[in-house]
Amino acid sequence: MLNTRERRRDLGMLKSIGMTPRQVTVMTVSSMAALGAAGSLLGIPLGILGHHLIVPEMADAVDLALPAYMTDVWQPSALTALAFAGLAITSLGALVPSRRAARLTIAEVLHNE
Repeated sequence: MLNTRERRRDLGMLKSIGMTPRQVTVMTVSSMAALGAAGSLLGIPLGILGHHLIVPEMADAVDLALPAYMTDVWQPSALTALAFAGLAITSLGALVPSRRAARLTIAEVLHNE
């Protein structure tokens, strides 16, 4: 939402040179989806790494032996679902602000600047 508000002037300029509201919406949602994909590609491996580093240390700190089902929790299907969930959340989260920005008239966008 903040990214869309920051880009209102740019979106107004794009509309002034002929971009349709649908094109503005698709462009904004796809740029947010790219950020979601980057977040998934970075977040999932970092989350796995954090889990492998922190959970054993916490168990060792209290002298607790964890069974394998508590430490081996990452399955490829779940990781794939997490990646697609991140993509879906960013795309759906960008849809409403992008549609709102696409509906603004060029005069409204430039007048608010």
